[in-house]
Amino acid sequence: MTLTDQALELDIRARAEDGVRALLELAGDDPDRAGLARTPARFVDAMLEMTAAPGDPAQFLAVQFEDVGQVDEMVHLGPIPFTSVCEHHILPFTGHAWVAYLPTAGRVVGLSKLARLVEHYARQLQVQERLTGQIVDTLIKHLDPRGAGVVLRATHACMAQRGISKPDAVMTTSALRRAFREQPAARAEFLSFATP
Repeated sequence: MTLTDQALELDIRARAEDGVRALLELAGDDPDRAGLARTPARFVDAMLEMTAAPGDPAQFLAVQFEDVGQVDEMVHLGPIPFTSVCEHHILPFTGHAWVAYLPTAGRVVGLSKLARLVEHYARQLQVQERLTGQIVDTLIKHLDPRGAGVVLRATHACMAQRGISKPDAVMTTSALRRAFREQPAARAEFLSFATP
């Protein structure tokens, strides 16, 4: 990072912290009181951490096992816990993902890569619908499986703590591709795993 880039980053950070201070004042509080004095910096640190997508899916999905034989049955992992941040309200949504695919010969990845894929897309400002599709479409792109599916179930702070105030409401989204969409038996098998 150049000195110019560092200066720009520091300027953006200072403006972000000033914005948090303004929000605290708008909420009727004193951003200089002891309990809040470091809150703007902590908030900015937390946002940067919560939206730092780890790794590149193209790189971690490129590591495939070729010595597992002819795997032609479903590979499934779930429930995978995740937390993301709603891009509409900058509030968290938390839940579990179920991810599965039907491998094409020689295109099997380690199970941790499926969890890493969920984490990669969850660690961005998101909406659950898009998150679900990004995970499954990345599997299709990098593994070229005969089928893939993703189910996400999550509770949203924007539903629980504001607006309608329904803390126990669970949103479920699914994305099914290829055999999981086209073949009822494959779809039913995957969805039977993806139930709480």
